[in-house]
Amino acid sequence: MATINSREDQDGITIGWQAQIKRKGFPLQVKTFRTKAEATQWATVTESEMMRGVWRDRSRAEIMTVTALLERYRKEILPEKKSRQGPESVIRILSASELGKLSLAALTPEALAIYRDRRLKSISKKTGRPTSSQTVRHEISLLSRAIAHAIKEWGIPIAHGNPCLQIKMPAQAKPRDRRLVDDEEERLLAACAESRNVWLRPVVVFAIETGMRAGEMLEKWELNQESGNQEKKSFGLQWADVDLKRRTAHLTKTKNGEARTVPLSSSAVAVLEALPRNLDGRVFGTTYEGIHQSFVRACKRADILDLRFHDLRHEATSRLFEKSLNPMQVAAITGHKTLQMLKRYTHLRAEDLAKILG
Repeated sequence: MATINSREDQDGITIGWQAQIKRKGFPLQVKTFRTKAEATQWATVTESEMMRGVWRDRSRAEIMTVTALLERYRKEILPEKKSRQGPESVIRILSASELGKLSLAALTPEALAIYRDRRLKSISKKTGRPTSSQTVRHEISLLSRAIAHAIKEWGIPIAHGNPCLQIKMPAQAKPRDRRLVDDEEERLLAACAESRNVWLRPVVVFAIETGMRAGEMLEKWELNQESGNQEKKSFGLQWADVDLKRRTAHLTKTKNGEARTVPLSSSAVAVLEALPRNLDGRVFGTTYEGIHQSFVRACKRADILDLRFHDLRHEATSRLFEKSLNPMQVAAITGHKTLQMLKRYTHLRAEDLAKILG
């Protein structure tokens, strides 16, 4: 049975009400409230749950803050992930926000909705433009994954479930459909050939021919926020994994975590055959950071607007479809795991489809 007693200060003035529940088979439950009505309501609900066999100790959810949850997730779960830089940045944003100080029990859908709307109206320090809906989606999604993990694996029950699943997510950003048009490819390659980075043109041609991601081709580094040191994120394509006779490149580490072997076109093979051999075993003796900067400058020289290096993967994937390969064949080359993911990178030209129709 529950007992409810008043709590007085040193002057004998009632400052709150304490409810205690002693029930066989359950740990002692004690909680203090501002009013007797609140204490009575809590005791009634808790005893009812105990009688029905659905009660769970939610004290950990009442003690653990969102920041504490995210910090544990960062330390225990992120090291297992392939990429940590993006999630760690999101964790810092969430921890510094108004949500960070809330306990998991106090993290309501209403609080999340307020956070969502505020973030969508905020200005990004990096771009000077309003924070994108995709950025906010990433933040809420990461928080949702951390909460789901806490419920399933760490035994931290939340009374009303995962609040992130109870709000409307920001509209998903429209996928990019940028492709090379008119004489842009010729102009781009000419500008790449003028670059001081001698690796730029071979990398760009190889990207268009294979559809490989930047991290699959190039060595890439990222900053470790804990140590402050740069750490190698990817080693890039290695000569040991290239077979010019069979015209294949084997990728042992990819974004989706699954190895795959990429067939090489005659143009891709020609690029590789013309390259010098690096003593460190890398096919391309440069880094993603170096290529990115050189690519941006080449686009400016070629007067090509709104073209990103990753758009070359869009271009390559679309060309594979235009060669009449089926979705399964394209997925085997590009590494996309689902048709839905593949569609986001595939933009076929209507004039090319018209030629197929005859």
